[in-house]
Amino acid sequence: MAQGLFERIAENPFYVLGVSPTASRTELEREGNKLLSMLQLGLKESKVYRSPIGEHPRTEEAVRAAMAELRDPKRRLVHELLASLPVSITVPRPVASRDEVKWPRAPVVFGYGPEREG
Repeated sequence: MAQGLFERIAENPFYVLGVSPTASRTELEREGNKLLSMLQLGLKESKVYRSPIGEHPRTEEAVRAAMAELRDPKRRLVHELLASLPVSITVPRPVASRDEVKWPRAPVVFGYGPEREG
């Protein structure tokens, strides 16, 4: 099943490992192995990682998958590009009903409602 954009960003191997897209292969392997050890010891600081769209649980399986994904030069390039993009994501919120809006006539005043004020 194809991943959506939010999942691809959240599960980017660079975020899972907590390293920069410019990290060397040695740095990636070192950080991955360190995280695996920390997770096995149950250290709290290893259980969560941050991405541009929030915090996510980090598991041993996710770390191993991230390391494997970044070992392939072609797949790594895709992840580097995604991790290097400036991300400015806002989580969509439900649209308020007209009764919940503080100024319900705003759409009309600005010409988007059923009637225009002159």
